[in-house]
Amino acid sequence: MLPNNSFRLCQFFLLFPIVAFLSSGLCLAQQTDKDATPPPDAPQPSIPEAKGFFARWAEFYHRDWLGTTASSPAPARRGLPSPLDSPPFPNADWSYGGSSVIGEPDTNSYPLMTAINQASSRTKLYGWIDPTLNFSTSAHRNEPEANDVYSNRLEMNQIVLYAERLPDSVQRDHVDWGYHLTALYGADYRFTIAKGYLSGQLLNDHHQYGFDPALEYVELYVPQVAQGMNLRLGRFISVPGIEAQLAPNNYIFSHSLLYAIDPFTDTGLMATVKLSDQWLVQLGITGGHDVALWTPDAKPSGTACLSYTTASVNDNVYICANGINDGKYAYNNLQQYDVTWYHKFSKTVHMATEAWYMYERDVPALGGPIRPETGANGAYCLPGGQRCTAPEYAMVNFLQKELSPHDFLSFRSDFLNDKKGQRTGYATRYSENTVMWCHWIGTTVQIRPELRFERAWDQKAYDQGRRHNQLTVASDLIFHF
Repeated sequence: MLPNNSFRLCQFFLLFPIVAFLSSGLCLAQQTDKDATPPPDAPQPSIPEAKGFFARWAEFYHRDWLGTTASSPAPARRGLPSPLDSPPFPNADWSYGGSSVIGEPDTNSYPLMTAINQASSRTKLYGWIDPTLNFSTSAHRNEPEANDVYSNRLEMNQIVLYAERLPDSVQRDHVDWGYHLTALYGADYRFTIAKGYLSGQLLNDHHQYGFDPALEYVELYVPQVAQGMNLRLGRFISVPGIEAQLAPNNYIFSHSLLYAIDPFTDTGLMATVKLSDQWLVQLGITGGHDVALWTPDAKPSGTACLSYTTASVNDNVYICANGINDGKYAYNNLQQYDVTWYHKFSKTVHMATEAWYMYERDVPALGGPIRPETGANGAYCLPGGQRCTAPEYAMVNFLQKELSPHDFLSFRSDFLNDKKGQRTGYATRYSENTVMWCHWIGTTVQIRPELRFERAWDQKAYDQGRRHNQLTVASDLIFHF
């Protein structure tokens, strides 16, 4: 055995390398911790700079025109499927007036609202600008053609701003409400103006351009009545018809002769009740056509309509008795009986046909002792008569072919018989044929060039009584905002 001192010495030499190694490692670690550069900060998430109002507005058009707008699944609707594609067509459903489409969700997205608040509110501001150009064989006026009344002109037909909240008529749980306000400026104000609503600018001053608060109403949706009832109170577009006063709602830029002389707007209360997916009924009371309730021409007038759609959605028939009262002569006191038939031939081809009969009683005879009211024509009565009944009837057909999601063709044939000349100023039969191509850029720009030929058969009624015939080449451009 080794002595104790020798044993301890051996232990020291055996343990020293281990202790030295551990000590050096610890010192090295301490030195490294002391001398090393601190690690860099963790990367911060990139926060994009908030875009301003005009940048958001411009981005909407950029995405829309390039076709890069994000799409989302369409929300459920209540009722039959939509028969048409919109765009390119003005509407996806067979249209009826006097109400928002019951069971249709509000899926519209507008550039202006996206710029304002990313389209996050139910109240929406939107509209359009609609300049037009026409070349005509008439040197003075194109009447009774509408809307390009003035011959060979570049003009602003419509600048329109809407403020709108649609009631939610998809749900069946609670009563909901909506409203609609319209500001319209342009040459087309003459086709919406009503006596008593700033009408002096047309009836007295004959301005080419004017302003009209064309549509001003509130809506109340009551789901507990049948499959939903919508009540509309205020001023609204006259209920029946294929065409409407506001430019984007029409197949063709110019209007049919049938449209040009029928009622434009009414003021009153309209109830629209969805009885089932296929049947819809409407009842209303107004102050008569194209007059404010506070004018002497206003009188209680009834409207009743019935709409039927087949289960296949290939056909719709819409029948209306519109503005019915005693029928005595007053400002646009037209007694109108209207029927519209929509038919879908295939996925890409459909037609719309409308016919009406209208009249007024006790219309003053032209050249007689009774002076017609300002803005309301007299009639060509029998010789010696001071007053007479003035009837007219008309029929129009639109035939559409969808070429692509951005294009369609429309052909219109139109016939009007103004038997006593009370609506156009000439007692004659008219015919009109128009072909038009509508092209969309994205969903915000429409271009609608057309070629139109019309004839007055019994006397010269075009170019202020100088011509039997009229040929126009025209187009409008609708810029939606």
